[in-house]
Amino acid sequence: MEDRRLLERRDGDLAGHAARIAGEFLEGFVAVERIGRPGVTVFGSARVGEEHPAYRQAREVGRRLAEAGFAVVTGGGPGVMEAANRGARDGGGLSVGFNIELPHEQHSNPYIDIGLTFKHFYARKTMFVKAAEGFVIFPGGFGTLDELFESLTLIQTGKVLHFPVVLFDNAYWQPLLDWIAQRLLSEGMVSPEDVELLLVTDDPGQAVETIVECYDRRCAAETRSEAVRKADAQ
Repeated sequence: MEDRRLLERRDGDLAGHAARIAGEFLEGFVAVERIGRPGVTVFGSARVGEEHPAYRQAREVGRRLAEAGFAVVTGGGPGVMEAANRGARDGGGLSVGFNIELPHEQHSNPYIDIGLTFKHFYARKTMFVKAAEGFVIFPGGFGTLDELFESLTLIQTGKVLHFPVVLFDNAYWQPLLDWIAQRLLSEGMVSPEDVELLLVTDDPGQAVETIVECYDRRCAAETRSEAVRKADAQ
């Protein structure tokens, strides 16, 4: 696996690795450009089947996002990812999957219109953010938590413009939110405004409405800024 070889202490092909990583970033940027519309990235477990509530809910969120004019972007695999891509198809929208090569192969789901399989996690994760006007995060494991905290860090540090991070399934996420409030917030490790970056809901309609409202506010602000810029230039 190339990531493992790259991260070993001794590596005899640094230039080759760097060139391949650069090429993968370029492929990813080209794929994102092909989307041609605002997107929302949906994360969640690959281990749930069609009978699981998270699958049904992710499919509904994907459908509503597509009907609202957003592309649905996922990790391209099974479980929640498949459900969200499938929902995008249900809603007549654009379904995007950015898969990853793993030792135990994660197959691409059959509901993808634009797809790309990455060798490197960091290139793939960049495309999730670059394509997104918001994140919806369903129950999941280490990978899902990684994406959650990376998105919060990027927003908190100003590396990306503020966009909504919606946690879906209150019962699943509330213990984590309680720990953040009781430990991180109370001990000054994060600020109150950092905690406000998160919305938790059990309602697909609220999840999508939150993203649509934030996107509309951002577009309106950009329009006002452009009007001011043009007025100042005259």
